[in-house]
Order: sequence, then C-alpha cells, then structure tokens
Amino acid sequence: MDPPEFQEQPQTSEKPYECLSCGVKMVAIEVQPEYGYCVLVAVGSSFMLVWKAMQVGSMRKKLKIHYPTMYSPNNDLFNCYQRAHQNTLENYPTFLTLLLLGGLYNPVVSAVGGAVWCVGRIAYALGYYTGDPKKRMRGGFGYFGLFAMLYCTVRLGTGMLGWF
Repeated sequence: MDPPEFQEQPQTSEKPYECLSCGVKMVAIEVQPEYGYCVLVAVGSSFMLVWKAMQVGSMRKKLKIHYPTMYSPNNDLFNCYQRAHQNTLENYPTFLTLLLLGGLYNPVVSAVGGAVWCVGRIAYALGYYTGDPKKRMRGGFGYFGLFAMLYCTVRLGTGMLGWF
C-alpha cells in the first residue's frame, strides 16, 4: 500500500491539508517559539511536586509514621501534609493536559495560567500545613490559572473544528 499523498490547500484558518487518496482533511498546528514557556512551567511544576513529597517525608520521619501507612489514624497534622500532596497529584494530569494543549493556542496565556496554578498549589499546601484544613483555601486563586488554561484549550479544540 502506497503512503497517502497530501496536497496543500490555499491558506485558510480551517483545514489546510487534504489526503488525496483517502479524502480526509487534516489540521496543521504551528508550535510557536513561546511554547517553550509552557515547557518550562511543566518542568517547574515537577519541582513543586518534589517539594511537597519532601514535606510529607519530613513529617513522616518527625512523627514516626512508617510506610506503608498512607494516613495516620491519630495524627491530623500529618494527614494535612499528606492530603496537600495527594490532592495536587490528583489534579496534576488535568493541569498538564490543559497547560500543554492550551499552550498550542496561546502559549503565553497558558504558561502564565500554569504558573498561577503552581503558586496557588504552594499557597494551598502552606495553608494546609498549619493543621487547619480551612486554611488550604488560601490557594484558591490557583483556579484563575486553571480557567485560563481551560479557555485556551477549548479555543484550540473549537478552532481545529472550524467553529471559531
């Protein structure tokens, strides 16, 4: 079977490539140099995760909570440290998806949104580390960053479909 041939169509904002042998239209995505900001925010976010893991490990050692105990039945302060880390891990796949896909639409807005989310997660953890779970809401501003990345990702998808 011969590989499909592609013919470049006149430049439009819609679907610029069409497979001649199969009739399927394709979308070309240009990765802007500023996408590097998104990559750097993704790398920086991994340092934030490592910092949180180290905080949990430090509290585990200080309070003598041995592995494989995930949560302490009698130490809520440790549980606050553990939850701060665990909750970030639970949200991390969504964060990376929105950061990296949204960055294809607008890398600067997406990278700034990602940085805001990361700082929000740090504020969330520092509030939780007080032992008062209500203080974790200090990091609520991180959702502004998440919404910015979500906007960019939705615009990418709708643009690829030719809706906008």
